[in-house]
Amino acid sequence: MLEEAAKLRTPQMHAALALDLNTGLRDKELREIRWEQIDLVHKRTLTVGKSKTAAGTGRVIPLNETAITAMDAHAAWYARRFGECRPEWFVFAFGSPLPNDPTRPITSLKTAWIKVRRKAGVKGRWHDNRHTLVTELAESGAGDEVIMSIAGHVSRAMLSRYSHVRMEAKRRALDEIAARQRGADEKRKDHAARREQGERPELR
Repeated sequence: MLEEAAKLRTPQMHAALALDLNTGLRDKELREIRWEQIDLVHKRTLTVGKSKTAAGTGRVIPLNETAITAMDAHAAWYARRFGECRPEWFVFAFGSPLPNDPTRPITSLKTAWIKVRRKAGVKGRWHDNRHTLVTELAESGAGDEVIMSIAGHVSRAMLSRYSHVRMEAKRRALDEIAARQRGADEKRKDHAARREQGERPELR
């Protein structure tokens, strides 16, 4: 999807999609971000503004390399378009087909999302990007508190749907440890057998 988003006339969609896939922001949270809420240099974080819930307001989300790279490129384009990135200006500016007013937030990503989704052969709503991130966090073994600190309020019912995903992630992690242990045991046995036969064990 990101590859298709990069082909659009306006680069805003690519940055918005990259940010959404890696932060799990709600639609309104994403559209109303101002530059003062993003630190791309020192802390490399995004501070969410007013959210749907009190728990979501003001949460601080670390930005990974994908998000940083996309936002760096967006900031460079934005500065060329508007002359600078003023702290109070909206990161995703108003205007169509190209942004023309940074003092107002973009009203919708729907049209661009439909184009990207169709070209990428993907089905789903924009909000599903949030669910995708929560699923990936669960697969990584992240606990409820970590997921909620990133995504904001997530219902217990929603979290319970990912409990089996998290259990599989734990199982894979432990299976990998067992595999490494088996490999280490096999190496030790091989070295012991070589010593008994008077061979110099091969160092690995």
